[in-house]
This record gives sequence, C-alpha cells and structure tokens, in this order.
Amino acid sequence: MSVSGNKTAPSLTQEILSHLGLASKTAAWGTLGTLRTFLSFSVDKDVQRLLRAITGQGVDCRAIVEVLTNRSREQRQLITRAFQERTQQNLLKSLRAALSGHLERIVVALLQPAAQFDAQELRTVLKASNPAVDVAIEILATRTPPQLQECLAVYKHDFQVEAVDDITSESSGILRDLLLALAKGDRDSYSGIIDYNLEEQDVQALQQAEGPSTEKAWVLLFTQRNPEHLIRVFDQYQRSTGQELEEAVQNRFHGDAQAALLGLASVIKNTPLYFADKLHQALQKNDLQKIGNG
Repeated sequence: MSVSGNKTAPSLTQEILSHLGLASKTAAWGTLGTLRTFLSFSVDKDVQRLLRAITGQGVDCRAIVEVLTNRSREQRQLITRAFQERTQQNLLKSLRAALSGHLERIVVALLQPAAQFDAQELRTVLKASNPAVDVAIEILATRTPPQLQECLAVYKHDFQVEAVDDITSESSGILRDLLLALAKGDRDSYSGIIDYNLEEQDVQALQQAEGPSTEKAWVLLFTQRNPEHLIRVFDQYQRSTGQELEEAVQNRFHGDAQAALLGLASVIKNTPLYFADKLHQALQKNDLQKIGNG
C-alpha cells in the first residue's frame, strides 16, 4: 500500500516541521529542543493510533507524523516494542509497506535506534562510489564518545567488519587519516585551563608550508584538540595571517580532504550552527526539487 491523496497538501518538509513543537523565541536557554519527551505519553494510545493510520481507508500520514515527531527516541522505542507485542507485527516493516519516498526514509530514521541508524548511514557512505563525506564527518565528529562507541559496536555486529577496516579500505590520504583519527573518539577534553604555549605551537604548525608533515599536523589538530582550544587557535591564526582558516583549507587541500576539513571546522566552531546550516541546505534542496517537478 502506498501513500496517496486527493488534494494538494503542504510539502513534506512543511508538514514535518509544523509538528515538531518548536520553542518560541522567548523560551529559556536549554528548552529549545524540538523532539522532547511527551508528557502525556500513552503507549497504548499511540499504538492504536498508528495501527488505524496504516490499516484504515488510505494511509493517514498526518497521524503518523504527529505521533513520531512528538515523541522522544526512547518513547518511540517503547511504541515499537508495544506494537510488536499487541499486533504480532513489526512496526517498522508495517510503516515501510504503507509509505514511500522521503516520508518512508524519515520514518525509518525516527524508529531506528540512534546507533543503528548511524552505523547504517556510515556503512552506506563508506561503500558509495561517490561518498558523502559530510555524513561521515557528522557521525564521527558530533557524537559523544559513548554514542560513537555504540555506533561502532553496532557496525561490527550488523556488517561483520570493523568500521575502521572499511575506512582503511574505502578511503585514502588525509581523508582516511581524518576518519580513522575521529573513529578513535579520543579528542582532548577541556580542562578549563588555557594553554597559551600549545596555542602558539598549533598556530605555527598551521602556518607551515605544504607537505606530508603539515598534513599530519592538520589531522592531529582537527581530531585531537578540544573545540575550546581550537577556536582560539583559529582566531589567532586569522590575526597572524590575515586570512580565515577556511581560506587556508581551500588553498591547501582539494576534493574530499578539503570538504572534510571544512566540515570539521564548522563543527568545531559552532556545532548547533553546523546542524542549522545542514537543515537550511536540505530545505533549499527540497524547494529546488519542487520547482523542478512543478
């Protein structure tokens, strides 16, 4: 059964965003999340609503979106288990059979455990003929150490191979070095003490001429130093050279290595802004697709 409708509906992006429960601009800091724990959560009611949505007269996409985008990931896992117990059916498979296209992909992402979703996305990227470097960087650079370790464990379990082995065989050069270093998940933590000597050393390392040793220095800095330290290094680099760090990356590196370093720089400088930019790009792409299909 596939999705169908008799009237023009808002775009998928607009439909999903309209149900995310976005906080108002005056909300206190720390309350700006979108997918939160639903306080009036009733697993039985959600199971029944989802069951009606996929077995009724046509697929009720609105009901599916309203439930899944207004529950935390933990609550969605409870719904998945309860659905299986009460109906003897797999919720993910049932929704996949009922949906298609972008909505199907989003629902799959919402229902999967985070580590499993990350592992599958990382595997897809590493095995792609034209890999999306930004996806690999996002997974390896923005997850907490426990989240990263869980992702790598699931990767090994699901695909019977270590992620680092796939990284080694499917990438090369500085990109491979960056991904392998990030996969270790041993970036320095911020101690609260500013090391001005190390800051100066790192700035000097970034100013050195191109060469293999320089590439190793860039990998070391971008994957080992804590973000607070790196932000000061980037600022000092600009004051010393008169150019933004991103300009230096564009001048010294090319292709996937350049894309990876630019992505890492964005994550390091401001991770929330990095994700906001990714969302903005996705919305723009969605608009361009609508124009092309119009």
